[in-house]
Amino acid sequence: MREAKVVCRELDCGNAVAESRGPLVEDGRGGVTLWSSCSGDESTIRECGVGPTDCNGGYSLHVICSESVQLVDGAGVCSGRLEVKSNQSNQSWASVCEADFDQQDAEVVCGELGCGAPAALQGGLYGEGEGQTWDKEFQCKGNESLLLDCDTSDRKNNTCLPGNAVGFTCSEPDDVRLVGGGSRCAGGVEWYDQGEWRTVGTDDRIKAVAAVVCRQLGCGSTVSVLAGNRTREIGVYCSGSEPSLRECGRIYDLLPGLTVICSDLLVQPDIFLTDSMGGISRGHQGPEVFRGYSFTITCSTQPQYPGGSFLLTFTGSNRTQTQPAVNHSAAFLFPAADDSHQGNYSCVYDNYVFSHNFSSESELLNLTVTASPLPAFIIRHVVVLLILLTAITTFYLYYKTTRRQKRVNRVSSMDLYVDANAMEMVSLSSRAEAGPGEERAAQGTE
Repeated sequence: MREAKVVCRELDCGNAVAESRGPLVEDGRGGVTLWSSCSGDESTIRECGVGPTDCNGGYSLHVICSESVQLVDGAGVCSGRLEVKSNQSNQSWASVCEADFDQQDAEVVCGELGCGAPAALQGGLYGEGEGQTWDKEFQCKGNESLLLDCDTSDRKNNTCLPGNAVGFTCSEPDDVRLVGGGSRCAGGVEWYDQGEWRTVGTDDRIKAVAAVVCRQLGCGSTVSVLAGNRTREIGVYCSGSEPSLRECGRIYDLLPGLTVICSDLLVQPDIFLTDSMGGISRGHQGPEVFRGYSFTITCSTQPQYPGGSFLLTFTGSNRTQTQPAVNHSAAFLFPAADDSHQGNYSCVYDNYVFSHNFSSESELLNLTVTASPLPAFIIRHVVVLLILLTAITTFYLYYKTTRRQKRVNRVSSMDLYVDANAMEMVSLSSRAEAGPGEERAAQGTE
């Protein structure tokens, strides 16, 4: 990418978007050898140094430039002040006014440059520039491939005030990952190249490559880097200051793959407040707890690695509590809130993984202690009485229903008994009134 930057600059074709290697000889044309790699700041490719003879081996360099848009004066390809080629005939560039540009427009530019989503958008962020100002307002939908494919309209204002030239930062491209380490910040290095994920290897500059990988992934600094088996599919070398791996150099020798562990291995834990007595309300500055009420602060984290512990810290005080992580969480109970509990709390998750201690801290929880609408002891007694009343009422209704059911069953049994006796009396009466023959017939019927 260093050579690609110089080529795009020399041809006035915007930012270098991608580079690749191709056959040495194409259409009968040969090539020349660069004495050394470019730094990326040269004005022409000849300033990098070229050999006096044709290439005897190797590959030719293929370059893709952004052509009509570029970000200048930034830290890399993915940040800087936006400039658009205003007239294809005279190859001039123009800054864009902040009022004529929005988030959807920035998404198109970031995609056109092969970068990730826009992370910052601000006028005057990367200077003003010395050329003219783009005279149209962009109206992108966000799904266009090129900025110049977006609809435009006449500017609402004819002037763009100083300090309003738009500049922004795109996130680095999502083309590098760490696999096999249980975290997005640990594992073997892979690079998405030519439609597939490939293993990355390097020479003795492994620390510099690891630093770039951790930086691109937003995973902090390097904790550990190891060279693995010679299974690399892409060889790279870096100085260590590059914002992304694609701006490092390529090596085409067989090199060992890399396993990198970054400092931000653990995800950020969560912190939240709960209570069982209804003593928490939501205020403008965060949760509020009534004096005298119990409350619980719970720390939790995603199930990355087993074990670990949570440290609950209280800002502005030496007060800390530590509990082991059970099912990736821990609960800290405070029996009665008073003014000393007011302040900021945070959860720090610690774990020993890959032979190193790692930690991650949650956001701050701002807790305010306020006076209760009623004295706490009165509310406690009312709550207890309500619980008792509910229990007594439930028991009474159950007892009443059970007793009524027993009464119904007893009445039904008596009715059956009475009906049986009545039938027997009727039968005896009939026999008494009948003659001897009829009685015998009746017995036979029975």
